[in-house]
Amino acid sequence: MDNEIQLISDGDGLTVIGSETDVERFLVSEGLSSKGLGLRWLKSVAGTGAVVAQAGSDIAAESACWVKLTRESAQVVKKYGLRESSKTGLSTGVVKGPKGQARGFVEFASGPRSLLGNPAVLAHAAGIMAQLAMQQTMDEITDYLATIDEKVEDVLRAQEDAALSDMVGAELVIEEAMTIREQVGRVSKITWSKAQATPGAIAATQVYALRRLDALAEKMESKAKIGDLAEAAKEAESKAQEWFAVLARCFQLQDAIAVLELDRVLDAAPEELDRHRLGIRIARQNRLDLISRSTERLVARMNAAAGAANAKVLLHPTKSPAVVQSSNHVVTGVHDFHGRLGIESGRRSSETRRWAAAAAEVRDKALETGAKGVGAARSLGNATLGRASSVKGKLSSGIAERARRRRGDEEEAE
Repeated sequence: MDNEIQLISDGDGLTVIGSETDVERFLVSEGLSSKGLGLRWLKSVAGTGAVVAQAGSDIAAESACWVKLTRESAQVVKKYGLRESSKTGLSTGVVKGPKGQARGFVEFASGPRSLLGNPAVLAHAAGIMAQLAMQQTMDEITDYLATIDEKVEDVLRAQEDAALSDMVGAELVIEEAMTIREQVGRVSKITWSKAQATPGAIAATQVYALRRLDALAEKMESKAKIGDLAEAAKEAESKAQEWFAVLARCFQLQDAIAVLELDRVLDAAPEELDRHRLGIRIARQNRLDLISRSTERLVARMNAAAGAANAKVLLHPTKSPAVVQSSNHVVTGVHDFHGRLGIESGRRSSETRRWAAAAAEVRDKALETGAKGVGAARSLGNATLGRASSVKGKLSSGIAERARRRRGDEEEAE
């Protein structure tokens, strides 16, 4: 496969297959950072179906890297116009270029030398890509949990809470299964039998955490007085991040179960692998949508509280900014939480409106109104003075005229 780059995209990631040199040049030319999959991955994919007999020693010379799809890396898929299959949801193609350069064109190969020409190979490759995407999210959630205050770990380990303690027990079982998978390279019937009962406990904990977030949102919605609103906002600031952590851990464990499931299906019923992968993808998106609806509702209530507090900042110069600050903290926490799970979040934090700024605004309006009043008074005074002067002039003229007439009459009498 000289100077050929085989591309597979499932919407979450992009797998680049070719000679080590060609793959490296392609990634560098496109500015993509990747995760090397190693020869073990290629042997696993190539061991599916009859592709080994078809491709022969070419497989051993191949290199493969996986790239997480972001807005930037997704442009590569669009740039090369990969062909999407409505059945599998995969986009595939072969980039050919001089000396491994990425300036060639896309072919849609189906010959014996292409890994993309075998449906079983594609299904297996897609399954592994799905696992890689979920493991990437799991790693990001681990980093997220590590940055949160220690009190969250106390919540996660609270044995007096049945829902949380059940999740902790499921976590131990799943971690053990993942360790065995890493060592053995597959998920046996025995390993799966230990882990397959855990999803129920995880789902129950997820529902519990979502209800706690909904309760915080409802409490914010029910408060009208700024004092009560400040207390509710402070509670939301304190508790929301803890429940984000619980939800993140649930999602992480659910992804781990999905990784185990795909390995088990590959081992027990490989012909169902592609359908199972698509089912997992739909179920995973449904979980994300459920979490998104609950957290966005909380964001909406926090933003509404911030707006109400800003409107009354002059009357409550201390409590109003506190409401806005708590709101911003919660909204920022939601944005970070969404980012770790891959949920797009477009809401922004409210900006605290300082008492001085609000006071200055009122002052300016008062001055403007006062200036208009003074101008009107001055105009009125001038008009009144003018009218008074006119009247005075008329009176003076009348008196002078009468005086002249009187003198004239007296002179005639003499």
